Amino acid sequence: MRFRHPDGSTVHLAYCTNVHPAETLDGVLAQLRDHCEPVRRRLGRDRLGIGLWLAKDAARALATDPAALRGLRCALEQRGLEVVTLNGFPYEGFGAQEVKYRVYKPDWADPERLEHTAALARVLAGLLPDDVTDGSISTLPLAWRTAHDEQRARTARTALRTLAQRLDALHELTGRSLRVALEPEPGCVVETTRDAIAPLTAIGHDRIGICVDTCHLATSFEDPHTALDDLTRAGVPVVKSQLSAALHAEHPHLPEVREALAAFAEPRFLHQTRTSTSAGLRGTDDLDQALTGDTLPDAGPWRSHFHVPLHAAPAPPLTSTLPVLKTVLTRLVGGPHPLTHHLEVETYTWQALPPGLRPRGRAQLADGIAAELTLARDLLTDLGLKELP
Repeated sequence: MRFRHPDGSTVHLAYCTNVHPAETLDGVLAQLRDHCEPVRRRLGRDRLGIGLWLAKDAARALATDPAALRGLRCALEQRGLEVVTLNGFPYEGFGAQEVKYRVYKPDWADPERLEHTAALARVLAGLLPDDVTDGSISTLPLAWRTAHDEQRARTARTALRTLAQRLDALHELTGRSLRVALEPEPGCVVETTRDAIAPLTAIGHDRIGICVDTCHLATSFEDPHTALDDLTRAGVPVVKSQLSAALHAEHPHLPEVREALAAFAEPRFLHQTRTSTSAGLRGTDDLDQALTGDTLPDAGPWRSHFHVPLHAAPAPPLTSTLPVLKTVLTRLVGGPHPLTHHLEVETYTWQALPPGLRPRGRAQLADGIAAELTLARDLLTDLGLKELP
């Protein structure tokens, strides 16, 4: 979906396909048929943006086989779909029964992360619509926090500088300008937007910036205005933003609140949980850890890294951090000029929701994704952007 900003530039809105992951190119093509095109039809659109997630095998197949890449581009066009952004965070196995810590491997100290992201860049350069020259790829925020010493940090920075040089060369070769965005996430080396400033300024290349994920920002209790002001002052570009909402519990000390939270503790993904105290941010790596024992103070609200559907907050006594998303979006695109032109709805946890809230079948999932995109569209038009055909 495209929108005209009052300054005349185009803002792109997509939804991320990691909600229905596939490991192979055939699986990706099936996604377009079984999921993405039905969402487009529900929205009554001739064209729908999707943020592709390409696992390593699919990415390599496309990067090394020009005919396969042309075939994917043709399939996108035939189904009324377009791609301006990729989610390069998960490497493989995102549909496994247990993902947890595996999603952070390989990290940016591993050469495979550089090669995978460079392959994604070559693929994206071949998928961008003819009238679009700028593309974006989000990636993990360097590494999970453990076992990341100074030597690995230097290796990661060198890899990202090498990537920036390759993106420069790709621009000269194809005319397509691609940027990569570190996506701060709780528990990682770069957990917050503030954490991103030092490594990104050390890399010192405008092709490497930040992806502001509104669920992650809210989970860490970051103030949106402070976060975006700090990025602007530091000259860190907001390459893209993922529109997502975290799980919020206002009174976690109450038994009924803990019971409601326990329904969201599940075995597939990590749900880092945080609370803000007078001594600073406190947290656990997962929701079940927060619910057992006295690990996490419960005098103030808890927020958990569980991407809940944008249009459907959990039932009381829980809610979501949708207000944070709205504030961030206002700052990103509600001013005289957009701080980013790439927005991506990323609720990948539909099948991890408590059983009574999960979609039953493809049709209900498509209904839910279309409802999320409708909410995002309405927020953008309320900010003065005009939806384009």
